[in-house]
Amino acid sequence: MNSALAQGALRIGMVAGFSGPVAGVVQESAEGARLYFDSVNAQGGIRGQNIELVTQDDKYDNATAVAQAKSLASQGVLALMLSRGTGPTEAMLPVLKENRLPLIAPATGAISLRDPVQPFVFNLRASYQDEAERAVKHLAGIGVKRITIVQVNDPFGIDAGKGAIKGLDDVKLRALSHLRFDRNKPNLAPTMQGIAKAGIEAVVLIGPGYAVAEGVNALRAAGSTAHVVTLSNNASNDFVKSLGENARGVIVTQLFPYERSTSSPLVREALGLAKATGRSELTPAQLEGFAAAKLVVEALRRTGKDVDRASLVKALEGPRIDVGGLQVGYNDKDHSGLEFTDVSIIGPDGKFWR
Repeated sequence: MNSALAQGALRIGMVAGFSGPVAGVVQESAEGARLYFDSVNAQGGIRGQNIELVTQDDKYDNATAVAQAKSLASQGVLALMLSRGTGPTEAMLPVLKENRLPLIAPATGAISLRDPVQPFVFNLRASYQDEAERAVKHLAGIGVKRITIVQVNDPFGIDAGKGAIKGLDDVKLRALSHLRFDRNKPNLAPTMQGIAKAGIEAVVLIGPGYAVAEGVNALRAAGSTAHVVTLSNNASNDFVKSLGENARGVIVTQLFPYERSTSSPLVREALGLAKATGRSELTPAQLEGFAAAKLVVEALRRTGKDVDRASLVKALEGPRIDVGGLQVGYNDKDHSGLEFTDVSIIGPDGKFWR
């Protein structure tokens, strides 16, 4: 299967929710990946072979993710990349193991994909716990003390919530309340009304974009001017649009350099390629996709002439790889990826500012 593949395109699969609640950010990350793959292909590809990104829609559903991953594995893709969501990604783990199929740069920060090490998962972004910890430390740093945590009651929310608690512990604060909501039926209006009445200064709102937007809009409708912090899973244009006039001032954690910062080699390269295709700017999700594609390409370049899944895994676990000024290294005991975290704020123009 892989030897035949090596004679044609180098096919990389992406199983993610191209329809459903995370469609916007998934599409943006795929656009970023294609931006870099297209540039490499225009220069002759990898040893004369083009890279092809093959996408499948899992509709943000665990069972569908498994079926689509099996389908791509049987088609001979060398690796998967940029899966989104803790549940769908965890569901695919047996497929990865059975097919010895690497998953590169999943767009999830789940601790379950890091500890214990998953031999076929190569994380790029920092963990949800790291970014939630960064979020609350930012709030403490600007003098906020009355903080509440509102999280989705699923593996993602539980995971990120632990990071928020750790961050509060580190700055000697405690959450005034720690509330949970259902992913499918958030019903956040009563919760936000209670938070507004309690005079909370900041809400750490952990959940999918549609639920966080509902929560922010309900909080503002209740008359609260509290700071709102959410995580990088909501760093997309679609999320900003869903907030409408309430977007301004929402704080969103970020896991890659500022997408307008030309001092970053990664951003400088991505912006240059984007402008050549008629685009004047990038979103955080597009930059993540771009960085993931750089990681894939560098690993492919290190496989040698006989490229297959095993040689790709070996290349990833070799010397550290430079991803546009960010250094990432893996070995058989650690596939954690980067530790970079930052915060942004949505400005009056609907852009993410830092």
